[in-house]
Amino acid sequence: MKCWAHCWLVLALSGHWGAQASEVWTGWVSWVMDGDTVLLVRHGQLEPVKLRIDGIDAPEICQPGGVQARDAMTRLALRKSVEVDDRGQDVYGRQVGRLSVDGVDLGAEMVRSGMAWAYRFETGKGPYAGLQRQAQTQKTGLFAAPEVAMSPHVFRKFHGTCHGN
Repeated sequence: MKCWAHCWLVLALSGHWGAQASEVWTGWVSWVMDGDTVLLVRHGQLEPVKLRIDGIDAPEICQPGGVQARDAMTRLALRKSVEVDDRGQDVYGRQVGRLSVDGVDLGAEMVRSGMAWAYRFETGKGPYAGLQRQAQTQKTGLFAAPEVAMSPHVFRKFHGTCHGN
């Protein structure tokens, strides 16, 4: 079998065709920027890493609910030891990953409590869509006032980010 055919077969059978390998590492959260972005220090390193939490989209800090979402993430993560399932970088150069404290998925907690939307870049539907429907049905968190709750994706289309980009 020619090398290219063999390599293709190995990749296809192993499920790695187009998949991005993730790396798991630990650190501690030094700052919460908003409901879906934190600064954390990887154990053994000095420089903080800006991490965008995968699978969620929290309100912009300047939109209604933004401060509440940031405060919710602060309660969950600030100054705590975390495990990061690193998924690589997004289009803005930020690290993207799943974040957990003592085995609790913080992205899931943010959506479950109604402080963030389930979101996946480009497709819009994230891994926590069921939790979002539950929060909306129960009118939890930001969904308590559905006429005010605007997804950050829509907010940015009309108003841009809070930082002017």
